[in-house]
Amino acid sequence: MKEFLKDKIFQTLSEVADKLGLECYVIGGYVRDLLLRRPSKDIDVVVVGSGILMAENVVRKLGKKSALTVFKTYGTAQVKNGDMEIEFVGARKESYNADSRNPIVENGTLADDQIRRDFTINAMAICLNKNRFGELIDPFGGQTDLENLVIRTPTDPDVTFSDDPLRMLRAVRFASQLGFFLEIETFDAICRNRERIKIITKERIDDELNKIILSPRPSVGFVLLEKTGLLQLIFPELIALQGVETREGIGHKDNFSHTLAVLDNIAKNTDNLWLRWAALLHDIGKPRVKKFDAKNGWTFYGHQYIGAKMVADIFRKMRLPMNEKMKYVQKLVSLHMRPIDVSQEDVTDSAVRRLLFDAGDDIDDLMTLCQADITSKNPEKVSRYRDNFQIVRQKLVEIEEKDRIRNFQPPVDGLEIMQTFNLPACAAVGEIKMRIKDAILDGKIPNEHAAARELMFEIAREIGINM
Repeated sequence: MKEFLKDKIFQTLSEVADKLGLECYVIGGYVRDLLLRRPSKDIDVVVVGSGILMAENVVRKLGKKSALTVFKTYGTAQVKNGDMEIEFVGARKESYNADSRNPIVENGTLADDQIRRDFTINAMAICLNKNRFGELIDPFGGQTDLENLVIRTPTDPDVTFSDDPLRMLRAVRFASQLGFFLEIETFDAICRNRERIKIITKERIDDELNKIILSPRPSVGFVLLEKTGLLQLIFPELIALQGVETREGIGHKDNFSHTLAVLDNIAKNTDNLWLRWAALLHDIGKPRVKKFDAKNGWTFYGHQYIGAKMVADIFRKMRLPMNEKMKYVQKLVSLHMRPIDVSQEDVTDSAVRRLLFDAGDDIDDLMTLCQADITSKNPEKVSRYRDNFQIVRQKLVEIEEKDRIRNFQPPVDGLEIMQTFNLPACAAVGEIKMRIKDAILDGKIPNEHAAARELMFEIAREIGINM
């Protein structure tokens, strides 16, 4: 335990605390991660007394390498030292009103501070004072819960979750991040208190959802969200994917389970949050277009385009960024069927050119998404898809090297067309541009100005433009 405390920063904290005559402890996530042997650069320090006073003295001792930020309203302070962030707070006890997650705060003891923590694994503290340096204070059995992979609250879980409903999402998030289980009383209390999540801001919910999505196996978190009833309240569009319907002996797969499998697949290959969001939303449009007929069975025609439109609505409703990140997710959702369609046919240069043109710089991410979308339990089918995808990937490289299609603009633009034929902006100009672009993508002419200009004159003569 004491090995990690040899770091200079902990020696500094110890010396300052003793000089000020304050009890001082490192607490919470840093202690948990230390025992799990997980790296952590965020240190929470609780002081029985003034956390701000402690922080001010620590900065003076550390010198110019450190920076202090004080939050007087909350009685907290933050010290940045290199790549470490140290949060200081005075030990406190809390009480809550039913309509708010903002507590009424009073000064307290270490015991008061530990009992207000969300989970036993986050309530452990290590003393930094010299006479007890490195001593673990674990009143609720957090170390045992770490060993047993259990998420449990220090006190009555109904009180814990009713007081601060965000803790329900944090419980799910820790289970997903760490691969832990929710203790049965903790799970049941989340089910009973789930409606309380409605007082939490969308931004706070987004933050927890993003952390679940970025966890090693995000499906763990989403299954728990569904089983506790939280998912219906915070993300009903995902719940709509759930279920299997059978008609005339023909069924379709459960698109909720499939989506989580795709999300887990992509999590093995990327930490890109927005690519993972694209995996989560790639089939979100299916419930709206689902149809059955005796000839074709179940179909979901156009779900990618409906899903792309839904992305903007979901991002807006959930207060996710309505910028290039949303457009990126929207683009991947709209295109996610294209590589699959191309790989099932003879892989023509024309189809690959159009795919490369439409995907642009996101082509590699699109291919990663599409490969994650292969969740069939039929090994032969999976092998065939992967082999065909490899052919598509090779074609993409060859055509990009040869034709420079990615993000290309036709070599003849609208201004040149208007100046050449003395035309105003009109439909004829748009037609000439479109036909030149199509000719390049279809491989009829090279992606070069001279060839494009020659075709421009041919099209102009064909559509009757005076020259």
